[in-house]
Amino acid sequence: MEIPKGTIKEEMFLSKELGEELELLIYYPANFSPLYKYSLVIAQDGRDYFQMGRIGRMADELLYKGEIENIIIIGIPYRNVHDRRSKYHPEGEQNAAYIRFLAHELVPFLDEKLPGYGVGMGRALIGDSLGATVSLMAALKYPHTFGKAMLHSPLVNDAVLEAVASFTDPHLLELYHAAGIGETEVPTTDGKIQNFIEPNRKLSKVFKERGFSYRYEEFDGGHTWKYWQADLKRALKELF
Repeated sequence: MEIPKGTIKEEMFLSKELGEELELLIYYPANFSPLYKYSLVIAQDGRDYFQMGRIGRMADELLYKGEIENIIIIGIPYRNVHDRRSKYHPEGEQNAAYIRFLAHELVPFLDEKLPGYGVGMGRALIGDSLGATVSLMAALKYPHTFGKAMLHSPLVNDAVLEAVASFTDPHLLELYHAAGIGETEVPTTDGKIQNFIEPNRKLSKVFKERGFSYRYEEFDGGHTWKYWQADLKRALKELF
């Protein structure tokens, strides 16, 4: 039996916070109907999730088998590595504006356009590397807006650890977090080499100590889409 395929539509969105027009890629499941309710999965690195992560095909299969609840995936592509760092990195020039865009502009737009649940637990932020970092930071800042986050190999620095340690409402968030044991020497966009796995283990410890609803996995691999893609199915089933 052939698995029915969902469709991906492009939508342009003008952000006042960022002062630019953004392209959104919206995946609708094969059996989409405005009469159903859907959890909204908002992906940083949007194009990467569809092309390298194959998240659309994965969702087709999991939905067809009844292994996850109904979801719509909204991908937000970045323009280039500088644009990505500016928006996703905790020290990026546009980081605060990008997080406000997610909560104050994108969510009202999606709530109006799509048949979502209109509550935090019905919205997830997902991302890899810096995309995971900004997803986590946005969920910590707006936990009533984003109730779930999927984090693949986030960049973890003191600002991130401090944000998690000082967060007062862990019961509001449900998190899936994965990192690779091979992520010991990762080239970053600022030209440095960083160990990712140790800071991720530190972050995991803080999540557990603070009592988040939380699952942590370490995969046997490095800081690339080959390994994130292989873990994506487990992550989707865990959160949805």
